[in-house]
Amino acid sequence: MTFFEIIRFALRGVAVNKLRSGLTMLGILIGVAAVILLVAVGNGSAKAIADRISALGTNTLTVMSSTRGSTGTAGLTLKDADALTDPVLAPDVKSVSPVVSTSTTMVYGSTSHTVSNFVGTTPSYFAASNTPVASGSAFSADDNTEGRRVVVIGQTVAEDLFPGVDPVGQQITAGGALFTVIGVLAEKSESTGASDANDVAIAPIVAVRQVLTGYGTLTSILVEAADPKMVSTVESEVGVILDEHVPTTSTGAAGYRIRSASQLLQTQTATADTFTTLLGAVAAISLLVGGIGITNIMLVTVTERTREIGIRKALGAQRRTIMTQFLIEATLLSFLGGGLGVAAALIGARFTIAGVTPVVVPSSVVLALGVSVVIGLFFGGLPAARAARLRPIDALRYE
Repeated sequence: MTFFEIIRFALRGVAVNKLRSGLTMLGILIGVAAVILLVAVGNGSAKAIADRISALGTNTLTVMSSTRGSTGTAGLTLKDADALTDPVLAPDVKSVSPVVSTSTTMVYGSTSHTVSNFVGTTPSYFAASNTPVASGSAFSADDNTEGRRVVVIGQTVAEDLFPGVDPVGQQITAGGALFTVIGVLAEKSESTGASDANDVAIAPIVAVRQVLTGYGTLTSILVEAADPKMVSTVESEVGVILDEHVPTTSTGAAGYRIRSASQLLQTQTATADTFTTLLGAVAAISLLVGGIGITNIMLVTVTERTREIGIRKALGAQRRTIMTQFLIEATLLSFLGGGLGVAAALIGARFTIAGVTPVVVPSSVVLALGVSVVIGLFFGGLPAARAARLRPIDALRYE
């Protein structure tokens, strides 16, 4: 018997009981689809967070106080920020942006909106933090020096306060003071689990400290390196300067912390890879369950077709031929179920799952489909071997 004849017999065996074959393929379908989709969700979540971190700029450093400083206590100050602009001690620093932030309610007419992140800073912040202005303009150094109450708002704030109205030129109230909207920020993508990146307002730090935060310590200092390759060098330069200006904590530790976007990105990537691997491993269990289902179904099939096996052996069919036929049947069920699972996963990846846009990893598709075929070979081996071991006389007597 030729190999093609064996395949023909295997196809006929699969088609004999369509319902049973369909249920067997369903188990593999669910397993393959689960593996691909869960890996895609993990990858999509990682990509969203990575995009958010990258949007901060991989050539920036964020300096924060090690203590929860307030007026009269240790913390970062404007003098510390000014010290970082020293061209001799910090030649690789491109810009320094002191930052204070708070939440406040902004009012326009009868409409109010609570801004979760009202930022006071200097004009260099827009470029350093990769926060472009979509309409209007950013405030200038003169606006900051003079303490002018002007503000640039995010898309969420603009939509809530000014539906159907151009915000630029309008006046809003924040902290009991009038601010003039001079620009609207470009929309930023959001990462899962994070606060709304577009629910933000940015104003001159002098005005924000006068009206909202007072003259306490800074929330942070954003330092931009002249070149992304010089971030480590800039971190060292910043550390040397701050060691001279920022008092140590009561335990003797440095009174500041430096966090770089590139370090965050590396940490997040490692964490995301682990998370995605765990998701894939959990989903792979369903493939194992599907393999057990193949074993059960094929054992039943061998039992039902015992007389057929006896007749074929009596007519001269070799043990190897019988075993190959049942292995092909099991593998065919796995392959068809796996193919349908890949199709289901690709369709499912077009939709948002748990707030995440899945990003299908091609290698996961190939791996899941390959594993489904291996499962067919592995779990179909026992029924196939049992069929091949049947003695013709015993098989013909089977009722």
